[in-house]
Amino acid sequence: MKIKRRAIRADVPSMAMGDIAFNLLIFFVILAQAQDDSHLQWTPAEARNIESAGHSVVSVLIDTDEKLYLNGQPVGESGLEMKIEELLGDLSVGERIVLLKVHRDATALRFEPVIEAISSAGGELVHIVEEDRDE
Repeated sequence: MKIKRRAIRADVPSMAMGDIAFNLLIFFVILAQAQDDSHLQWTPAEARNIESAGHSVVSVLIDTDEKLYLNGQPVGESGLEMKIEELLGDLSVGERIVLLKVHRDATALRFEPVIEAISSAGGELVHIVEEDRDE
């Protein structure tokens, strides 16, 4: 005896297709309007009567070529957090000062991961700004 198979027919409701198309349209319109802030132009902060941050064990520098230095030695971004943790050791709160000096032309894509690495390592971040000098 032969058993007849039922023909399975999957229909997608046309109303659902319209909703999906509308949601995709909104999604792509929002993405098209997103702005890339990595090309922002800014000048370094300037302040009058700058107070000293005190003694620091760690200093991080991003130079004109966006090269990264830890206490004057070239370092890669990948190992920065671990090396800062090692340098800070068991210092107590208030002594875990990390000085960060960033060249004015450095992009956010370069210095934001460095700031994140310093905070993840438990460092107390102090930005170096140029003193406003009246000429």
